[in-house]
Amino acid sequence: MANVIVGLALLAFWLYCLFDVITTPAEYIRGLPKGVWVLITAVPAIGGVLWLLAGRPPLAPAVPDEQAEEPPPAPRGPDDDPEFLRNLERRLRDDD
Repeated sequence: MANVIVGLALLAFWLYCLFDVITTPAEYIRGLPKGVWVLITAVPAIGGVLWLLAGRPPLAPAVPDEQAEEPPPAPRGPDDDPEFLRNLERRLRDDD
């Protein structure tokens, strides 16, 4: 049973690394050309480790950019809009 679990974990790791190589744009890959990295990751365990250590692009820092735009304001519901409530009250009075 333990062999099956280890085998499935290695298979999942290998597939993750292979798909990561394939979906990473070529200009972000470090060291070798993309085709070579695909061949290297074809070797199940060792190729994936090599990809993660030497070929995968570094992660972007989590620090927000100072020039980043502010997100647009969140939509407001009609009951949060004072102008809508005033118009609603006027329409209700006019219907009477």
